[in-house]
Amino acid sequence: MTANRFAARSRMAGAITASLVLAALLGLLAGIGAFAFVYAEGFSYMSSDPKACVNCHIMRPQYDAWQKSSHHSVATCVDCHLPHDFVGKWRAKAENGYHHSVAFTFQDFHEPIMIKKGNARILQQNCVHCHEAITHGLGPGTSLAEGGVQCVHCHASVGHGETAGLGGMRH
Repeated sequence: MTANRFAARSRMAGAITASLVLAALLGLLAGIGAFAFVYAEGFSYMSSDPKACVNCHIMRPQYDAWQKSSHHSVATCVDCHLPHDFVGKWRAKAENGYHHSVAFTFQDFHEPIMIKKGNARILQQNCVHCHEAITHGLGPGTSLAEGGVQCVHCHASVGHGETAGLGGMRH
């Protein structure tokens, strides 16, 4: 066997070994990812079922309060907390899902859970949209983007019920 032939076979064996190691690592990562997705009930987050929101124990008080709220029969979590357009809804679900999974995996979140500025903007837009018959005459100041008063400033217990009080809006 010539030196060139031996070197070529060694390179080929090294490439095959590297490929097998890479495939095994990718398979391991995919397996761990799939297990975590199933364990965390990942498919439930793609639905509009409010029970998906209580997969994380920290949302239980908001869910229980929503069941007693005035909005229970007319709105779910998705109706209030996600944009109503297709792209906006799925983008917000993806962003929130990513941030929630990181926060809950590493137990790095504020307690009580608090709504972020972007999600508060969505909530405000949905309040104004659903209650347009009441809000259309309010003019400037009805939008969070305009720096106006937020609906939840006065109506903090509406979506999450009387038992939630002011804490009901914390996500």
